[in-house]
Amino acid sequence: AVLSGVGLSRADLAAEVAAEPQLLCARADNIARRIASLRDRVGLSDPQIGSFLLVAGGAKGIHACDVAPRLEFWIPFLGSFETLLRILKGNNVLVLSDLEKVIKPNIALLQECGLTVCDIAKMARFAPRMFTSNPKQVEGFVRRADELGVPRTSGQFKYMVGIFANISEGSATARMEYLSRRLGCSMDKLRSAVQKLPQILGLSETNLGSKIEFLVGKVRLEPEYLLKTPKLFTYSLEKRLVARHYIVQVLAAKGLKGLKKDVPFCSYVQLGESCFVKNFIDQHENVVPGLSDAYAALRAGKVPPEVQH
Repeated sequence: AVLSGVGLSRADLAAEVAAEPQLLCARADNIARRIASLRDRVGLSDPQIGSFLLVAGGAKGIHACDVAPRLEFWIPFLGSFETLLRILKGNNVLVLSDLEKVIKPNIALLQECGLTVCDIAKMARFAPRMFTSNPKQVEGFVRRADELGVPRTSGQFKYMVGIFANISEGSATARMEYLSRRLGCSMDKLRSAVQKLPQILGLSETNLGSKIEFLVGKVRLEPEYLLKTPKLFTYSLEKRLVARHYIVQVLAAKGLKGLKKDVPFCSYVQLGESCFVKNFIDQHENVVPGLSDAYAALRAGKVPPEVQH
């Protein structure tokens, strides 16, 4: 009755109990008091409370403790209740970890590194584990970022620290060795690429390997070029790299837009989706029948229908 009072349906209640069976053993007055705290202290509406209870960790939080102080801290820190809900889907421990012993010390450590509150709030979106890890572990994440030579004043520093929060030291080392071997480059050159874009260490070896095979084997890019433009590794292989390369090669073969077969790969791969479609698909659909269907098929990972050359 207490939970249905915030607008949860029978199906919602069943899902909540399935996620946290011990909720059935909790005293009704404790749950009622904690829900009232979310309403009166944090200022959440009943629909918002219902949404919180249904995300991973919401039911556990309301059963285990009074989560109001944690939500009262996180909502203004992150900027909105909706942002908190999105993050909780990836790491529900955010509202279960100790504020004073874990979360606040970790935030203080990041601030000591020169990161702003805005920087740290962004980190909660892509590396929420940073905030719920033991503070000693967070010191280790920072140390590893320093060892890779990413300046603390660099805009990439927060991403480098975040990567180390998401993958183990062993995994990061293995990823570096794999890239060095596949690209045939020294560790020093690879470090320079990682300093530009730490996110590449968060990609799996399978992901990286398939992109290297395509970019070097099919597009004929030099490994040295990939090291200078590591952002290429972050694009989807099917939806962006393969699909766009195919379309541009078809247009170049017909001599459209003054394109040549050696048109710079990055010149069209880095365009926004709407811009690419407008300039390379829509403008030529009448001249090259089947172009848009081929592009759609490639983006879906399928063999494209024949394009009329």
